[in-house]
Amino acid sequence: MNIVFMGTPAFAVPSLEALLKEGYNVVGVVTQPDRPQGRKKLLTPTMVKEAALRHGLPVLQPQRLRAPEAVAEVAALQPDLIVTAAYGQILPKAVLDLPRYGCLNVHGSLLPKYRGGAPIQRSIINGEKETGITLMYMAEGLDTGDMIAKSVVPITDEDTAGTMFEKLSSAGAELLIRQLPLILDGKAERIPQNEEESSYAPNLSRADERIDWSASSRDIFNRVRGLVPYSGGFTTWNGEVFKVWAVANPAAKGAAASSSGQAPGTVLDLSPAGIEVKTGDGSVLLTRVQPAGKKAMEASEFIRGGVMKPGTVLS
Repeated sequence: MNIVFMGTPAFAVPSLEALLKEGYNVVGVVTQPDRPQGRKKLLTPTMVKEAALRHGLPVLQPQRLRAPEAVAEVAALQPDLIVTAAYGQILPKAVLDLPRYGCLNVHGSLLPKYRGGAPIQRSIINGEKETGITLMYMAEGLDTGDMIAKSVVPITDEDTAGTMFEKLSSAGAELLIRQLPLILDGKAERIPQNEEESSYAPNLSRADERIDWSASSRDIFNRVRGLVPYSGGFTTWNGEVFKVWAVANPAAKGAAASSSGQAPGTVLDLSPAGIEVKTGDGSVLLTRVQPAGKKAMEASEFIRGGVMKPGTVLS
């Protein structure tokens, strides 16, 4: 049986590695094209491509999977099953119709909630207490296919998008390997999604990274950790971007109740514990920050520079 694997970021690597470890015949890997990365804009392969090359697997990197020549390349691999995990492109019907066992997707949410490209980040930003993996059959819509099985993973206050990516990538690989024998034997469930319960998790934009200080302390805490370690949140200070990489849990002791006369975004206090900023319902403590043109640093290190004063307003 020939399996074609499609994936791009680190999230997808455990699923690919698990298939190989279990002895499945992965005949090829499809991933996104190499992209420029970092300040020097060096052309960098995807994490899935790196994993595939380590195992000596053929790699396809079409700009557009729906292009006829890309479909022909996948068809030439003669897939009996296609497995995807965070590939990053919608599979056209011509590809969906290729394998006799269908196309499976390892999706990072409990469908039908959080369909789309950023389910993990948005589940944290929205304050969810749990998320998980849904193994599903792919259809022409965006994450609309029949579900096979789910694995629930709690979200703790200590979690960030980064820690949840790791937890869910492992959970996804385990669920895939557990269900695959049933799928191949034709014994797996096919559970239609309830459209009335569906929600969408679009890819994050620059606007999603901006901190709204008039929001609640809890909402700000959730937003920042939902963006870490990839982009972080940001505000502006002295007309320049001021990034926030960590906020203390407002449920823990540390940030004192702020005075009611201050506007949201006002710096209330600077201490070894961090930068206390007024919010819509109290205050939060920024513990890791990044001024424009500088590297990320602990807030205590930034404070020692003496360049920010109480009463400063972050916009």
